Amino acid sequence: MKSVLKFLPAATLAVGLALSVVPAAAQQAAPKAAAAPAQPKASPAAVAAAKEILQIKNANAMYAGAVPGLVQKTKIALIQQNLNYQKDLNEVAPIVEQQLNGRQNEIGDGMAQIYASEFTEQELKDLVAFYKSPLGKKLIDAEPRAIGLSMAFMNSWAQNFSETVMGAFRAEMRKRGKEI
Repeated sequence: MKSVLKFLPAATLAVGLALSVVPAAAQQAAPKAAAAPAQPKASPAAVAAAKEILQIKNANAMYAGAVPGLVQKTKIALIQQNLNYQKDLNEVAPIVEQQLNGRQNEIGDGMAQIYASEFTEQELKDLVAFYKSPLGKKLIDAEPRAIGLSMAFMNSWAQNFSETVMGAFRAEMRKRGKEI
């Protein structure tokens, strides 16, 4: 189970990427969305420390498949709109993927910039030291499992609690002479 939980962030990104692909016709009809707000420029040392934190936390695993994933989702959307081009689109997809390979690193650069704008340079250096400490290493190893177990607990709690909520609705509706 531990190996599965280490991929939770990647699965989260994959879901986000899957939801972000919109058929071209819908994109053309919708007004262009504003780009993400620009982060204030941080010092090179702060960005370097942020990149080190992300490297220690293996953050690149979250977005390593971003380019192939988006190429695949875009290809599928284009095939749905252009069934006659399926063969060509299947042949073009690997070419596009190869052309754009490496662009996923822009995600890591952006994440480092965000971290560097949210924390001071000293805080980032302190975090690097923490993540290199025995407790920091334990946190990195144990956190995916703890998050996965926490999510499972929350889902179980929500399912059980929804039965309580349903019972309360039924009781209140019964008082009104209505069975649900």
